[in-house]
This record gives sequence, structure tokens and C-alpha cells, in this order.
Amino acid sequence: MARYSIAAVQRRVLVLLLILIAAAGLLTVRLAYLQLWQNEFFQAKALEQRLQRIPIEGLRGGIYDRNGVPLAVSVSAHTVYAIPAQVEDAQATAKTLASMLNVDEEFILERLQKHSAVEWIKKKITDQEARAIIAADLPGIGVVPSSTRIYPYGSVAPQVLGFVGIDNQGLEGLELYYDDFLRGTPGQTIFERDAQGRALEDGVRGYLPGKRGGDLILTLDIFIQRIAEEEVRRATLETGSRLGLILISDPKTGEILATAIYPTFDLENFAEYPAANRKNIAVTDTYEPGSTFKAVTAALALQEGVATLHSGFFDPGYILVSGWRVRCWNRGGHGPQSFVETMQNSCNPYYAKLAIDLGPERFYDGLVRFNLGQKTGIDFPGEVGGVLRAPAPSVPLVTWANMGFGQGLTVTPVQLLACFGAIANKGIYTPLHYVKEMVTEEGSFPPDIPEARQVISSEIADTTAYVLRMAVERGSGKRAEVPGYDVAGKTGTAQLVEHGRYSHSKMVTSFAGFAPKDDPQMAALLVLWEPQGAFYGGIIASPVFARLAEKVLTYMGVERKASSRTSTVRQVAVPDVGGMGVEEAVAVLQRQNFRVEVVGPGTRIVGQVPGPEAEVDAGSLVYIYTDIESGELLETTTDQPNPYGA
Repeated sequence: MARYSIAAVQRRVLVLLLILIAAAGLLTVRLAYLQLWQNEFFQAKALEQRLQRIPIEGLRGGIYDRNGVPLAVSVSAHTVYAIPAQVEDAQATAKTLASMLNVDEEFILERLQKHSAVEWIKKKITDQEARAIIAADLPGIGVVPSSTRIYPYGSVAPQVLGFVGIDNQGLEGLELYYDDFLRGTPGQTIFERDAQGRALEDGVRGYLPGKRGGDLILTLDIFIQRIAEEEVRRATLETGSRLGLILISDPKTGEILATAIYPTFDLENFAEYPAANRKNIAVTDTYEPGSTFKAVTAALALQEGVATLHSGFFDPGYILVSGWRVRCWNRGGHGPQSFVETMQNSCNPYYAKLAIDLGPERFYDGLVRFNLGQKTGIDFPGEVGGVLRAPAPSVPLVTWANMGFGQGLTVTPVQLLACFGAIANKGIYTPLHYVKEMVTEEGSFPPDIPEARQVISSEIADTTAYVLRMAVERGSGKRAEVPGYDVAGKTGTAQLVEHGRYSHSKMVTSFAGFAPKDDPQMAALLVLWEPQGAFYGGIIASPVFARLAEKVLTYMGVERKASSRTSTVRQVAVPDVGGMGVEEAVAVLQRQNFRVEVVGPGTRIVGQVPGPEAEVDAGSLVYIYTDIESGELLETTTDQPNPYGA
């Protein structure tokens, strides 16, 4: 057995002692570091582990029309939650809640038996339900404030507004596109709990209310929207069309005044309708524009100098292009025509010729200037850019010839109306948009939209507008004429494509135009898909545009142009019906032999056109505008109460 000297043992003991002292010193330093320098950090971490946080929605911002009329607003509601660890009798609690909330008992029981911190039981309950639950004083059950979306005027422009989900998140339309702006900042309620998740009686408690989101002021006008909705419904039903659209804009600003689509849907019950009814086809769908597109071809031909007002054309009923015979709708042809007459007669061969004379490169470049074949940048989700083939050896000349009269390319309704807006607005292309102003607590600011730009000269735009005016005054669009308002526009009838071929039975009928020609206040597009019976745009679309233009321009207060003929009709003063009930107002006007049209769903008159005491022809049409019920709840306060049961 080895022997160790006393000195060696002492050295080893000393080394071990030094190691222990060093270790103790390190532990002391570490402990001091944790206790002194890291004290606040670990105290906060420990507190965080004991805290239970229950999120509270921030109130979603409202959506208003251009005049401040509320279209979609959020009002206070309540949400029931459970803290499973605090529930004493899950079976009895589930049974009580099921009877109060009209929710399946098994669903509630399953949630109460989960090993989680918090479970939502039901969202968007009424005040009465919330107070009943508070009064029941069920252990582990609480109520926190939330909100729900309401539509004071009903489903106004539902395809545009879109809707929100159960958590108030935007799902479609402007609600989705501007979701980050509209959605409020969440708040929370806090309480301290023990290791079993039970609330500590004397523990930390707190409440931070959610912050309200921003508001949107739209370009839409609710009264113009109502007019458009009624006209598109009437036109679609009367013509047996599968689908109808009316799109109205201010051509000078690009602000969309109305988007009406039929069939439509109810915002309050959107899940009960087909997805097709919820689409804003003005932005998301394309079609071949047909003869309405001749306005764009004419503008580009005049701009590039391949045609003038003095140009002429003899139409035998067709034109030969690379061995293909491009026919006119009038099989016998129109014979000799001036440039203006080709638009009046909607002569396909001439606009095929203009496209050929422009050539693929110049024609394509001009169409791109008009923002065709690409997205416009409109503030709406799901926009498509349409189909516009670039010049290439694989694209035959006859394709370009067909494009001249609106076949062989596709556009969205928004794209086509923007083109007509540019012609109306001295050649300045202004992108269409839905939002006029974005409002927050700090102030307001405009939306981010593409800038306006000159696409054709002012002189060429005026000339094209004159040609379109003649198409209404003397040509295929004469049924769109409105006395006192010089309408400029173009009819369109295009074949639908089925299985790669043009259908001989399914058509798209349309009219696009603006008024008054010399100072346009509105531009509009009407499109009817698959009308039954007579399907030509000049027959079924033009009269709808006339009704629409007369109603809208009258509402806007646009003065009628004096008639060249001396009126022999007796002049009478329009009575003031403001503030009356609808039935009383109608009776007062009809007693004086006025024709009356009611706009809006309310029961009280808030406006009329023509205005009170205006001198008009006896028997004139008077529009009266209604408001919502004065007692209807429109509470949108951001001051939400402290959470019940927290």
C-alpha cells in the first residue's frame, strides 16, 4: 500500500479547499448578479407566468359614403369566455350556458374540460345575454367587450364593401383590401393566477381597452348607388339576362360613384348566397367589349393621324384581311360613309381597317397607354389585367383587325370605363378608385392611387367626344338620348366565347358613355350578360343608360341645356316636401300631377330634385330621397366598458 506524506496530504487538502472557495466565490458572484442586476427581469418573468391575458378587440373603423352616410359601422357587442381551471362543475355550467346562449351543450362541455388557459364560448352576444351570464355568477365564466358589424342602410354596394368574419377580420371587398387600416389595435384584460390557473383574490388585475381603427370615406354616393342598383335590377330582369352591371364614375377625378351588380346578396347573411353573387365583377372579371371599344380605336387612329374627321370609307359589308373575311353586322354593308357615320353605323370593317392602318406596334402601344392588358391599380382586391397580346409573328394580322372593333382582347369594366373617362376628360387618364379619404385620430389623408396622365391630346379627345355624341344623336345609340343633356357614347354587342369558339346565341350587350359632352359630370358603363330575345346594345342597353343618366344628372343638380324648340308646356313650381313622410310627400306631388320616384329605404324625406319652388314643366319627374329611421341605433363609440366577469 502506497504511503502519502503528511505534506502531500496537506497540499491536496489545500488545493481542494481553494477549489471549494473559488466555486463558492463564483456562486456568490452569480447569485449577486441574479439578485441585484437581474432582479427586475426575473420578477417580471415570474409575474408573467402568473398572469392570464384575455384579448379584447379594438373597435373596427367605419365605412362611409362620400357624404358621410354610414354604410358599415361596428357597434358594441360581447364575448363569453371560460377559464377551465376555475370552472367548478363543468356539466352544470355547460347546461346553464347552453340554455342562455342557444349553443349546443356538448360543444360547451368539451371546451370547459380542455387543459387550456382560456376558451371562447360564444362571440357577439347581445346585452341581455351578457347581463344574464353576469347575473348567473358562474365560476370561471366571464364576459368581455367586443363588436359586431352593422349596415344602417342595408346591403348598399355589397360587392364593393365586402364583409368581415366572426373575429371582425376583413374577408372580401374593401373590408379585406383596407383590413390593416380598419382593424383596431387589440386591448386586453389581465388577472393573476395560481399554479392551478385559479384567479388570485388579491392578485394583479388590469384592463387595457382596444384602440379604434381608421375610417374610410368612399367615393360612392349612396343615392346614386341606389339609383344604379334599381336600374341594373330592372334591366337584368326585363331582358332575362344572366348578369348585369352598372358602373358610374366622375371622369374628371376617377372617383367611382356607384357599382351595382345583379344578382346581388345580403351582407348580413352572405354565407347563404353563391360565391358568384359576391364578386365585384367590375374589377375581377373580364369580357370582350365589342363595339364600345371602337371609341378607343377611333381616338388612337385620330391621335396617330391615320384618320381624320374628313376620312371616308365604302363598306360593302366586309373587309378581307389575310384571306379572312371580316364581316359587318349589316350583311349588306353601309356603302359610302364619313368618319362620323362609321361610328353612328358601328361599322366593323372600318374599325378593322383602322387597326390595320395603325399597325400592331402603334396600336399595341396606344392600348397600353390606355392601361389595357395590365392592372389599373384600383384599390380593390383581386384585380385582373385582361388579355392583350403583344405584337409577335405568331399573332396574325386578322387578330389586330378584330381588336379594332372589340374582339380578340378582354378588358375589365373598370378598364373600359377609365378609357371613356379619358376621352371625356380632355385626354387625361385618371385611374378609377373607391376610397376618397382615410381618416384617423391624427387626421385624414388620401389613398395611394396611381397618378393621372395624358394619353391622347385634348384636341383629339374633344374630336372623339364629338364623334361619340353623333353616335347617340343620329346613330345606334339614339335611345340613350336625354333631353337637355348631350349624351356621348357607344353601344356594344359581343359574342361570348364558349369552348374556344364564339357563341351564336350568347351575347354581351353594353353601352358606355358620358354626359354632358361639353362638361362631363358622369361616365357610366352598363353591361348585360346573355340577354334573351333582342340583344343589340342600341335596343336594350341604350334606354337603360338614358334613364340612368337622367336620374343621376338631375340628382347632381346639373343644369339642362335649353331646348331649341319653344316649350308650350305650362311651368309650375315644385312644392317643398322635405321632412314629410314618404306617403305624404308622394301624395302632395301627385296631387299637382308630378311624376314621383322614391330613392332610398327610409320613411322620411331628406332631399328632393328638382328643389323646392323650382320652376319646371308640368308633369315633370321629381326624385325624393329618404333617410334611415331616426331611432335606429348607430352607436360607434370607442369607449367600451370594463370587461364583465374579469
